[in-house]
Amino acid sequence: MASIIDTHAHYTDEAFDPDREALLAAMPDKNVSRIVTAASGLTSSAAAVELAHKFPFVYAAVGVHPGELDDTAADMEAQLAAWYADEKVVAIGELGLDYHYEDGFSRETQFLWLERQLRLAKELDAPIIFHDRDAHADTLEILKKYRPKGVVHCFSGSVEMAQEIVELGLFIGLGGAVTFKGAKRPLSVAASVPAERLVLETDCPYMAPVPHRGHRNDSSLIPHIAEVIAGVRGITADELLALTAENAYRLFPKMK
Repeated sequence: MASIIDTHAHYTDEAFDPDREALLAAMPDKNVSRIVTAASGLTSSAAAVELAHKFPFVYAAVGVHPGELDDTAADMEAQLAAWYADEKVVAIGELGLDYHYEDGFSRETQFLWLERQLRLAKELDAPIIFHDRDAHADTLEILKKYRPKGVVHCFSGSVEMAQEIVELGLFIGLGGAVTFKGAKRPLSVAASVPAERLVLETDCPYMAPVPHRGHRNDSSLIPHIAEVIAGVRGITADELLALTAENAYRLFPKMK
């Protein structure tokens, strides 16, 4: 089997507290060659960088998630820029927009912190990892405004939206949702995204693919995702893993 690259994980999450280091240490034996562990705030950014330095195949993304805007600071840009200067930090993220929760941060507040991070990413010439949940229209609008490079991870939009994202030069990240029952939209996207713009991810510990749904996810489960996507694209899982690995290196050049 071709090597596995997980472009979006959360190994600083408390779900991994019992066995984090042992689990990661075993990943090369499970054919996992690269992992990007994405932060959700300044606290997890620091933890992600620390974790990346413990394992040669683990890399970090630093940023503030729209659901964790209470974990930021006035000097956020300076902190993120300092971390991005590290050779093991490959992106700014996870940042974005999340309108799913009624008691979440206001859209105005989300835009404020998002735009600060997008401007920083442009200044640093850094790829971003964009989170879009129930915010498709505003996501497209702001991506068209700033035209960053990077990936819209855990993509949940339509085929038409994916086409617009790709036309902006961004990648599409797909994970366990393609394996879920009734996953018509994710499968349509998986079938239609240009081969050179597709990457694989777990979003672990969340979004475990079938047949592990409901359990803790990890990077070794990507082959289940690859099998499904390869099936709708008419290629083998090995071919899909190989092309998405090549794409991941183009998405995150510092990961080579």
